Formats: sequence, structure tokens, C-alpha cells
Amino acid sequence: MFAAVLLLPIAEIFLFVAAGRTIGIWWTIGLLFLMSIVGAWLMKREGASTWRSLHQALQAGRVPGREAADAALILIGGALLLLPGFLTDVVGLFLILPFTRPLARRLLQRTAENRVMQQAGIVRSIRVDTGSTTTVNRDMPHIDLRRGGDTR
Repeated sequence: MFAAVLLLPIAEIFLFVAAGRTIGIWWTIGLLFLMSIVGAWLMKREGASTWRSLHQALQAGRVPGREAADAALILIGGALLLLPGFLTDVVGLFLILPFTRPLARRLLQRTAENRVMQQAGIVRSIRVDTGSTTTVNRDMPHIDLRRGGDTR
């Protein structure tokens, strides 16, 4: 995470310079400005739609899990679109657009589940060594019964 915070500005500057050399500095600045305007408009439109869905879910007595996740994604995506830069614009659009947001929501859900399970010490699978050669997914936490401990 720390490396991403350091590398993002460097990558944004590199892309800004490359775009400036390719299409010209004024077109590059205009494109960044246009993306900020489109981002603000998209955030307002999708945010209003999500707010209505959230309100309807609460009125119906449902837990608004999907709607709350969408609201968070739209807020983060809108903030990224308001920042100057091409990479942040691409990620912001991915989080806001209604046809890519379901994928972003699944990624957010999977990340949150993994973090909660890891902090709670919940094990997803148990590996029993029977002497045969088995492949273990190194990303999945498991318990090695020979040592009696949790290995990652």
C-alpha cells in the first residue's frame, strides 16, 4: 500500500508527460478537465440513483448491503475522478460506471471478507498431509497438522 502511494504520483506524471508529447499540453489539460467534469456529473447521477435504492431498501425493511457498497464505491470513484490524473480517472470510472460497479463490488466484498476472516483467525481450509504430493494454494490459510500450527 505504501509503495502504491509513492508510485501513483510518479505514474501520473509519466502519463501526463507522455500524453502532452502525443496530443499536446493544452489538449492533455483539457482532457483532464473534461474528465473531472464528467466524473462530477457521473457521481451526482449514480449517487442519486444509489441513494434512492438505499432509501427503498430501508423502507422495505431490507438490509441495504448492496446499496451501501455501491454508495461507498461511488464516493471513492468520484473522489478519484476529481483528482488530476489519468490512472485515477480510469479507476474512478471503473468504480462509478453502472456496468463495471458490480465487478468492483465483488472485489470490495471479497477483500473485506478476507480481511475480517484473517483478523478473526478463521481458517478456510485444513490441509492434512497424507504423504502424497499435494498442491496447496499459498494464498489460502491452512493448518499443517504435522506441526499443529497455522501456516500461511
